[in-house]
Amino acid sequence: MPQRIGFVLLTHANTPQVRRLIGTLDRMFDAPPIVCHHDFSKSDLPARGFGANFSFVRPHEVTGWGRFSIVEATLRGIEALYARPNPPDWFVLLSAADYPVKPAEKILADLAASPFDAFVEHREISYERRREPADKMYFRRYRTFRFHVAALFGGAPADRFFTLEHPLLTRHFTPFSEAFRCYFGSQWFCANGKAAEHLLRFHREQRGLAEHYRRQERYRVICPDESYIQTILANDPGLKVANDPLRYIDWVAGEPHPRTLGCADLPAIARSTAHFARKFDVAVDAAVLDRLDEIVG
Repeated sequence: MPQRIGFVLLTHANTPQVRRLIGTLDRMFDAPPIVCHHDFSKSDLPARGFGANFSFVRPHEVTGWGRFSIVEATLRGIEALYARPNPPDWFVLLSAADYPVKPAEKILADLAASPFDAFVEHREISYERRREPADKMYFRRYRTFRFHVAALFGGAPADRFFTLEHPLLTRHFTPFSEAFRCYFGSQWFCANGKAAEHLLRFHREQRGLAEHYRRQERYRVICPDESYIQTILANDPGLKVANDPLRYIDWVAGEPHPRTLGCADLPAIARSTAHFARKFDVAVDAAVLDRLDEIVG
């Protein structure tokens, strides 16, 4: 059966890449449903020039890097997409720095043949691996519980904190347990309507996980967009979740952001199984998107 695909876009800057991406998706997928959460507090993005298949999330969330507001913006975009008449079978979360790298026929065929409900990078964060270099930062972000020392001892300096790490202690303050494990991974993912329904229902009805991340971000930047959705989907026994976001991303060791891609990366992108790649910046390499247009058709 032919699959219908939709897109949720997270944007904050009015750049030519936003309109180019939307135009490419319109051309490739025959005007698919597209919902854009644009942070209008950062810049304006006039609605003129978009088709009836395109809509904004209104009102928008005021977002901040590494804040739970990014999660809220994502979920509101998914909710708006699936509130539309004739919602899609699948959706893809994109930013303005993403671009398709496979033809529409290949993307739709892969999704139609897939046994999975979601494609999202997810890796468990465990107490046993808390000191491993690849896990240490994520363990402290998500699995620990931090609070002001002044909350226990009156008169303590306001900048003094205490952090609980052992599961015997954190189980009283966090939602995680052997039955509900913590995961992290890239925020960019793809999922079907079944996964979208579970994600929205969990967020609406089970607030403990959201409350934990909101509480902890008062003390430090924890980037909940790299754990919240991953944890919800990976813990559901009724979902089949592939540990693959179907994205080509080149992370540079030690850097907080992936490397900007260009024409020199096209052979590696072509060899990958990714449907989309990021990040692109026409100010760095303007020709790479033209080359990708030729590839995807």
